[in-house]
Amino acid sequence: MLRSSLVLPLAAIALLPTPAAAHLNSTGLGPVYDGVAHFLTSPEDLLAVLALALWAGARGASYARRALFVLPSAWLLGSLLGMTAAATAGGAVLPAIWLMALGALLATDLTLPLRGATALAALLGLQRGYLNGSGIEQSASGIAALFGLGAVVFVVVALAAAAVVRLRAASARVAVRVIGSWIAASGLLLLGWSLRAHA
Repeated sequence: MLRSSLVLPLAAIALLPTPAAAHLNSTGLGPVYDGVAHFLTSPEDLLAVLALALWAGARGASYARRALFVLPSAWLLGSLLGMTAAATAGGAVLPAIWLMALGALLATDLTLPLRGATALAALLGLQRGYLNGSGIEQSASGIAALFGLGAVVFVVVALAAAAVVRLRAASARVAVRVIGSWIAASGLLLLGWSLRAHA
């Protein structure tokens, strides 16, 4: 009886319209942490960065260092460029493609030349950063949020790449490749949901 009497009020609360947040949700800790929180709660960005960082770390220290400096710098630059543009609804298709491509790159343990890895990190950073920045207002707090985004990308790349750069055991490297297959599968799932929503 108690359970059925709670259904209607809970359904009403769940169905009440709520205002949409522009792009960043406030953490109450300041704009830098708002940028950090935004990145950490955006799985399509977090998983893409994680996949690239793990792959670069598995390729060795020179690849890891290149990803560590190029990806966050490109992300910050893309965010600043995006901030000057109108808000862009990115959709889920491109993030899904990034996840599938980077996950497959990690899962197959494919080697690219260092220049190719650099271009990949720059392209990912510019594209995802642009979309992140396009919804943020041009203000001091908005710029601080973008620096928070860039900083957390740097930290995630540093931690993930450092975790695998010295792995030599075959079983550990296989485990990293399995993570890549999961990320690729996540991208495939995201693509399926996106296409189904537009069907």
